[in-house]
Amino acid sequence: MRKNIIKSIYVTGAFCGLMLFTGCELDRLPETTLADNTFWQSETDLRGACNKLYVDLPGFDHDRRADDIIGTSANGTSSGNWSLPSTSGDWSNPYNKIGVCNNIITKGGNAPLTDAQKNRWLAEAFFFRAFHFFDLVKKYGDVPLILKAFDSTSDPDIMMARTPREEVIQQCYSDLRFAEEWLPEIDNVSSDADWGRVSKSAARALMMRIGLYEGTFSRYHGLGSDSKAHLKIAVDAAERIINSGKHALYPDYQKLFYFDGEGRQNKENVFVKVYGPNGAGATISHGNSRQMENGVSITRQTIDQYLYTDGLPREKSTLAMIPETHYDDVFENRDPRLAMTIYHKDEEAYKGGYTPFNNQHGNGYGLKKGFMLDEWTTNSRETVDKMVIRYAEVLLSYAEALYELNGSITDEKLDLTVNAVRARSGFTAKLTNSFAQQNGLNILDEIRRERLVEFIDEGLRYNDIIRWKIAEKVLPVTMLGLKYNEDDTSAQREDLQSRLTTEGGMYKGKKVCDQADIYVIEEADTRSFNPARDYFYPIPTYEIATSEGNVIQNPGW
Repeated sequence: MRKNIIKSIYVTGAFCGLMLFTGCELDRLPETTLADNTFWQSETDLRGACNKLYVDLPGFDHDRRADDIIGTSANGTSSGNWSLPSTSGDWSNPYNKIGVCNNIITKGGNAPLTDAQKNRWLAEAFFFRAFHFFDLVKKYGDVPLILKAFDSTSDPDIMMARTPREEVIQQCYSDLRFAEEWLPEIDNVSSDADWGRVSKSAARALMMRIGLYEGTFSRYHGLGSDSKAHLKIAVDAAERIINSGKHALYPDYQKLFYFDGEGRQNKENVFVKVYGPNGAGATISHGNSRQMENGVSITRQTIDQYLYTDGLPREKSTLAMIPETHYDDVFENRDPRLAMTIYHKDEEAYKGGYTPFNNQHGNGYGLKKGFMLDEWTTNSRETVDKMVIRYAEVLLSYAEALYELNGSITDEKLDLTVNAVRARSGFTAKLTNSFAQQNGLNILDEIRRERLVEFIDEGLRYNDIIRWKIAEKVLPVTMLGLKYNEDDTSAQREDLQSRLTTEGGMYKGKKVCDQADIYVIEEADTRSFNPARDYFYPIPTYEIATSEGNVIQNPGW
């Protein structure tokens, strides 16, 4: 940790009351300034301190670091055009939040309360500490494991060196075990004011997410740690959620992302960030739908990953329409989730019906998942909640972890997981071991495909391609967009011609797809990925320069 980060953590440690909340609502602002030495006396104090943790939870973001979502300009991470930062919120923000957690754990742990009274609220701090350390490990690998609130900027641990990632992850597991023990079950988060607080389900789900990430990252990156131990943790945590009977898939995939899917009545919600009136005269809002008008779209590579109604991918299905003569041909005989994710031609969008190659949606397939026109008109004052972890992720992570752990998965487990998620959206083609064998499919690849199409624009794809070690294959390639059909758009061929593929999917002498007139958004020679460097973020140079030689940069940077 460096001094620019510690300034915030140190102030938090000395005067946590400055940021605390005296009401019950998760996002209510402080009514008074409380000196730290007179705080920490009651459950109300600890509860108020924990409210800060929810305000700091990341909100909506159309993550363009991977190969599924693309914008009107190149994303530096996705395209490989990184720069070495002096400072970065990717490093400092999680540590600032960890500092708040450490202060609650230290000061709240000394409160004049019973263990049960204290531990109920300390469990929330332990949960969020694990959440933010995991965020750091995913990006940087080894990171300083700071587990205390600093009372002085002269504390030598401010200059702590990087801790091996396995030790950090084991601490995350320990924190989450404490959280799972002391947090309430999700159906015991009873009042409206409490909805959104973490529960046993959230602790189990985060443990599952960490176990799956570390188990697969270790396996495919050859770290030498016990990948099966991590995968077993993921499997066990997922089974505890499934067997609890507290969760189920919401019956309508499209409405899941609207107000219909909010609240405790939707059993798919495992961990959410709550928006809306906060009980203190303010409204916590976001601009998710507004962000979608800025050219956020889906790549053609991703569209081609959606299965056909016979359960087969594009390269194997006899139902694939090649070439497509009209824009809406892309929906023919497809997984119903495709039509719930991108617009049909002339479907109501912002500023009128959707038209390919219009200025609002960019040159990829216009994203509509989660878009609400009524909310768009509020001009970034939207209040629908964000699902951070949902039950579909539990099911598909369970399937993947089982396969990675055992090298196989039974049809019974496929029905519980992959096939249940498909059926919810009306997709009746089932994945079975015999179907995969008969059609030359790889079960693990199909589970991975399911994650891609189910969680489009939910922030999981980048971490998936990193842990599977396939970023070096899927990122430094030609990024494709819409197919041009002159009957579907007012855009003129001559204006796009230089960016369209020719017969057989050729572009500048290379085959990039399976048909002509696919728009090239980014050319392969403008994109790169260095496997020896780009699986980790660069550590900000300021942190290295002020560490007295303790912090070492990631390889290649």
